[in-house]
Amino acid sequence: MTDTAAIEAQIRTVLKDHARLSKDALTLDVNEDLYQAGMTSHASVNVMLGLEGAFDVEFPDHMLKRNVFNSIASIRTAVVELIGG
Repeated sequence: MTDTAAIEAQIRTVLKDHARLSKDALTLDVNEDLYQAGMTSHASVNVMLGLEGAFDVEFPDHMLKRNVFNSIASIRTAVVELIGG
C-alpha cells in the first residue's frame, strides 16, 4: 500500500523549493492549477528534477507533458505509478 499523504507532503516540499509559485505550496488545493498559481515551464523542469531526486524515479518521455505537472493530484498519480504503487 502506498502512503499517498507522505507522497503528497513530499510533492508539496518539492513545489515549495522549485516551482516559484505565487501561493504557498503547502496550502494549495490538490487540484489547483500549478501554472495558474505561477509555475512557469522552466520551473516545471526544476520541479520534475526535484521529484526525480526526492522519489528516486525517472519520468519517462510519455509523462513529460504539461497535464502531468498541472496539479498536486496529477503529480501524485504519476509518482505513485512510477514507484509501483
